[in-house]
Amino acid sequence: MHVLIVEDDPVIGKTLNKGLSEAGHECELVRDGQAGLERAIASPFDAVVLDILLPSLNGLDILKSMRAQKNRTPVLLLTALGTVDERVAGLQAGGDDYLVKPFAFPELLARLEAVCRRAGERPSPTAEAAGLKLDLTNRRVVHGATEIDLTPTEFSLLEFLMRHSGRVVTRKMLCEHLWDANWEGETNVIEVHINRLRGKIERAGAGSPISTVRGRGYVLRDS
Repeated sequence: MHVLIVEDDPVIGKTLNKGLSEAGHECELVRDGQAGLERAIASPFDAVVLDILLPSLNGLDILKSMRAQKNRTPVLLLTALGTVDERVAGLQAGGDDYLVKPFAFPELLARLEAVCRRAGERPSPTAEAAGLKLDLTNRRVVHGATEIDLTPTEFSLLEFLMRHSGRVVTRKMLCEHLWDANWEGETNVIEVHINRLRGKIERAGAGSPISTVRGRGYVLRDS
């Protein structure tokens, strides 16, 4: 992993930098809050280890600024503030996990790797392709100013196609995404849902972005 460490305590910062580097991760250590925010925004990192009590800009303000700019890099918060309210404030600001000082380095390493795994497994809450915008949080799809009313099955189908935009997905892949990880049934049921989905997209003025690839499956073309 490429990890940004934002920690003003020289002993803790050096320990984290050394420990994570020895664990095989590439690290960058910053000791000032404003500099930490600038680095977090300017460069892609796999994770940020972020102290809360920092000079020039505290960790919660850094975190809020990152999330306001749609930066979803996993953040592990470090602090000497260990009350429940303080932990809740950190998580509500967009933190992925919280570790109270003093801590054992093996626990920090395990928590950091865990938040990165979870981030990798978590799909983005939004997707855009073929002039369509999908909002997973609110279960909405729009084309321009027109909202497209989809059933849960149609929504899941479109989400899968959008996340694989430009690539052919088979009927079996779609069935497994919708109903079962090891689908062995008939796949022609997909055609019915695809046809209904196409009709709703076309009536919204988005054209016909879903193409049938004979003998293979379907593809959502982005242009």
